[in-house]
Amino acid sequence: MTLTRLITDPASTGTWNLAPERSSFTFSNKTLWGLVPVNGRFTAVSGQGRISEDGQVSGRIQILVASVKTGVGKRDEHLRSADFFDADNFPEIIIDVTGIAADQSLTATMRLRGVELPLPLTASATSQGEGTVAVRARTKVDRTRWGVDGNMAGMIPTTTALTADAVFTRA
Repeated sequence: MTLTRLITDPASTGTWNLAPERSSFTFSNKTLWGLVPVNGRFTAVSGQGRISEDGQVSGRIQILVASVKTGVGKRDEHLRSADFFDADNFPEIIIDVTGIAADQSLTATMRLRGVELPLPLTASATSQGEGTVAVRARTKVDRTRWGVDGNMAGMIPTTTALTADAVFTRA
């Protein structure tokens, strides 16, 4: 299902709640000068989306930074530190979706470490039955633009891939 089809279906108008237990928000990068993949996820997320009668889309996803998990405890602690996400001072990542572009991408912003910047997202939608829709959104970002610049001895590339597999249910 295209995003355009979703938003033009009169049955889709209204408020949609994120189902966190059925959703995933992940990132991937490499370390050791690009040799070793690092995959992580955030386990505490919430959000809501809205489709208006005229097809306008809006939404907000809130991600608790302290919920970052990579499978390596020491690395997770380091990611929460001021070297990276600085969870003590900036406990949330906020993604605000403001619309759909003609090319089917979502227009959005991401606020991370107090910096809010545009976040273009390639996206698709899949109906999962009555009152449930899954949205997959992807992008690659230069994490240093948001002040996430920890990089011991140049070991970590600045480009990070982000993927959201977000399941929404009708409110």
